[in-house]
Amino acid sequence: MDSDDSNSSNDNEECVMEEDREFEMLCGLALKGIILARNLRTPCHTSDRTGHMFITEVLNGHPRRCYELFRLNVPVFRQLCLDLTTNYGLQQTRKVSIEESVGIFLMTLAHGCSNRFVQEFFNHSGETIHRHFHTVLEVVLKLSADIIKPDANYNDDVPEYILNNPRYYPMFKDCIGAIDGTHVRASVPQKDEVKYIGRKGYATQNIMAVCDFNMCFTFVWAGWEGTAHDTRIFNEALQRPDLNFPYPTGDKYYVVDAGYPNTRGYLAPYKGTNIRYHLPDFRRGHTTAIREPRGPKEKFNYLHSSLRNIIERTFGVWKARWALLRDMHVNYKYKNQVKIVIASMAIHNYIRKVGRFDEAFNRAQQESYNPVRGDTGSDVYEEGPSTRRTSNDDLYMAARRDIIAQDIITLRR
Repeated sequence: MDSDDSNSSNDNEECVMEEDREFEMLCGLALKGIILARNLRTPCHTSDRTGHMFITEVLNGHPRRCYELFRLNVPVFRQLCLDLTTNYGLQQTRKVSIEESVGIFLMTLAHGCSNRFVQEFFNHSGETIHRHFHTVLEVVLKLSADIIKPDANYNDDVPEYILNNPRYYPMFKDCIGAIDGTHVRASVPQKDEVKYIGRKGYATQNIMAVCDFNMCFTFVWAGWEGTAHDTRIFNEALQRPDLNFPYPTGDKYYVVDAGYPNTRGYLAPYKGTNIRYHLPDFRRGHTTAIREPRGPKEKFNYLHSSLRNIIERTFGVWKARWALLRDMHVNYKYKNQVKIVIASMAIHNYIRKVGRFDEAFNRAQQESYNPVRGDTGSDVYEEGPSTRRTSNDDLYMAARRDIIAQDIITLRR
């Protein structure tokens, strides 16, 4: 190779190396530009009004605002924050106060709104909203263990609701509450949908609940698939000591609908093709004579249905208050949907026990209040797995029902 060819080759190599260095420099500048752009990304929540300022404004402003936003009156909201902090370990963080955390949780529950929607009110990132919602959820679940249970003497006294109402006293003096099942819409993976889609035509979570005559839940078993029959859930609840079911003792009993067995401790209505039970059945007809209950069995059923209506009213207040129950978001895992049901019942009870006045409960106490029955349990009784029931228990309750039916005729003449 001559000298001219060698010089030409060296020049080409130097040129290529120079181009490589320039390319590397450009890549480095581009990378720095990307990093700088990320660091200088325009913040989304730049409002001067912080979440703390927002919650302070609401709690110190017109009382109606707090109720509309969080479904709690101001004194109840403040007391809830105090109790969750003092008794259940809720803690504030450097950037989020206790009131903000509770407000984030309650707003989501009350309106069923998205994370992004809540961000606009509290001026926090989506991650912060998510974290504080779930933190409060876990704390409220601790509260639920203490507040979703009956009073200590629930098997001893006649409930005032019955004692002070001649429609029910003394015939139903031994009744301590009502049991029923209800459904809330569920979001589940497509592969699991079949067992959650019942007669509603969409996926639901089936929930068994017990309530007292103060419209407080005293027991809940949530998380069942929508196709599960109420009787199966009921039978298993009675067999599981770990669930702490509030059993009736002595002659005490709960009123249940036709989807449950009529056995000792659980009083069901009379069944039959020509025997009416539900209250709307007694409102149909052009004349009073047609609408009036006929015979001992229908008269018993009418009062039984009216008394058992307390749990439908309780479900009605609970569902009307918390919009999230009407349509769970797909971003909530099913286990969290179950937790949300239980937590919302705990707050329901808390409002009832702590608040002196609540308009939702007040409406439900009115005679004209008409809760929707569409998502309550089945009226068709289906025998479940083996239970503690005996034929003597069934015969006892059948005889007890006949005695009450006869007392209604005798005492209401």
